[in-house]
Amino acid sequence: MNRRKRKGAAAVEFALVAPIFFMLVLGMVEIGRAVMVQQVLTNASREGARRAVLDGATAAEVRTYVTNYLTNASVAGSTVTFPQGNPEAAGYGAPVEVKVSVPFGQVSWVPAPMYLSGQTLSASTIMRRETVQ
Repeated sequence: MNRRKRKGAAAVEFALVAPIFFMLVLGMVEIGRAVMVQQVLTNASREGARRAVLDGATAAEVRTYVTNYLTNASVAGSTVTFPQGNPEAAGYGAPVEVKVSVPFGQVSWVPAPMYLSGQTLSASTIMRRETVQ
């Protein structure tokens, strides 16, 4: 007799809990992707800086190198800049900065990001130029 009274209780409980559960799962996917892309951007800026400090390096060459690195990691829509000036203009021992950024909407696995929509992920690396004196 008690079973008949509780027949729809599971459906009601699921209807109350499901939206919260799905929001948590999509939030974990979104934040996890952001952390993964942030690490890829950090590695790309480091690799770009290593390339930029070598003798004869040009801004175009470094941009191509970083873009290829990100393409291989399935990150599209990135921007590579040199906040302290192009590598070819830097003298011996001068700092060379490579900054890589991408809007999170370009790399999100969630169709409409809830928590990070409108955010831009970025990373930069500064190294000293290794040209011949």
